[in-house]
Amino acid sequence: MISVAPMMLETLQLKRTPFHERTSRLCTPQNWRRWAGHIVAGSYELSLDREYWAIRDAAALIDVSPLMKYVIEGPDAARLLHRITTRDIFKLQIGQVYYTGWCDDEGKLLDDGTVARLDDQRFRMTSAEPSLRWLSMNAVGMNVTISEVTDKMAALSLQGPKSRAILNRVCKDPLDKLKYFRMTQTSIGNVSVSVSRTGYTGDLGYEIWMDADQALPVWDALMQAGDDYGIAPCGILAMDMARVEAGLFMLDVDYTSATHAWIGGQKSTPFEMGLDWAVNLDKKGYFVGRRALEKEKREGPAWKLVGLEIDWVGLERLFADVGMPPQIPGMAMRGSLPVMHNGKQVGYASTSTWSPVLKKYIALVHVQRPYYEPGTALTMEVTVEHHRRQAPATVVKLPFYEPEWKKK
Repeated sequence: MISVAPMMLETLQLKRTPFHERTSRLCTPQNWRRWAGHIVAGSYELSLDREYWAIRDAAALIDVSPLMKYVIEGPDAARLLHRITTRDIFKLQIGQVYYTGWCDDEGKLLDDGTVARLDDQRFRMTSAEPSLRWLSMNAVGMNVTISEVTDKMAALSLQGPKSRAILNRVCKDPLDKLKYFRMTQTSIGNVSVSVSRTGYTGDLGYEIWMDADQALPVWDALMQAGDDYGIAPCGILAMDMARVEAGLFMLDVDYTSATHAWIGGQKSTPFEMGLDWAVNLDKKGYFVGRRALEKEKREGPAWKLVGLEIDWVGLERLFADVGMPPQIPGMAMRGSLPVMHNGKQVGYASTSTWSPVLKKYIALVHVQRPYYEPGTALTMEVTVEHHRRQAPATVVKLPFYEPEWKKK
């Protein structure tokens, strides 16, 4: 038996998140971005500096409500998620969260997200794009209920080294013992919330989940409690810089869903995206894409997403040739840039950014075998006074940045 909760028909009008009443008043530049059918703040100030450094030095409050959210429950809930994801869901404990991808039969990524086990037969799954159809197709013959709760549930991400101290001020129960990728039920004021030690910045951080109609009191409580800790509302542009430093990729930017790809070359596998650790080939039973992924594991991926550090001295030299200091974007650049080896293109950068904390120009790049090994000398295209030039660079292991307090 399978039952699917009714899904609201989307209109052409972009939706507002449950926090829009607060974020719209704080968004000074009215710098709005589109995310999964919603409008969200790109930045709250004209410069990204304060928002970025809130992530790395204090605490940043980010509205992540547009994430697609599903509740999967019933006797076959674990079986369904075990079938469609690359993780061993039967080993997922109550109160634990998995990051995972899910693939088609050819082992090509459809999407990635998290799976949290709420109780023995109940899970919450997040994804970047709608996944109800895929879940339903694979649940045929199973005793499971799948409910989309995207609009019913609000979500905030509190990221930064001061995030735990702030949450301890407002949560009914202290979070000092909450481990990395674990979750707990508590309350903030009179609002029941679940808090997971997860995030998209590579820093110490938490995500807070609550009913949409109770969102504003939670925002207000966090902003008030974090005032003397330097809390700042943060938009997706500063978060973009932080996630590149953390080596975290983004759907439709760093890879294309297999369902949206025009040609085979646009598709990626978990191994190509560096998700070897999240592909549990030792788990029992069938899962979608298993045979293809087992074959790729034996042969090795033809491509791989790796980090690239651009040599600053070499970059300076290119600009000095035309009498200029280096010119780099003030935010993460989501655009394809050719990556070369001895004049031959062997890959491309999908996102590049200046890293304020590392004082380096870095990029997430897709590189062909054998050029993706750490230490390989490559070049990346940069534009110097309207001319395309090649800046020297080196392949490095991801992440670029991982503070010691992230998992403590």
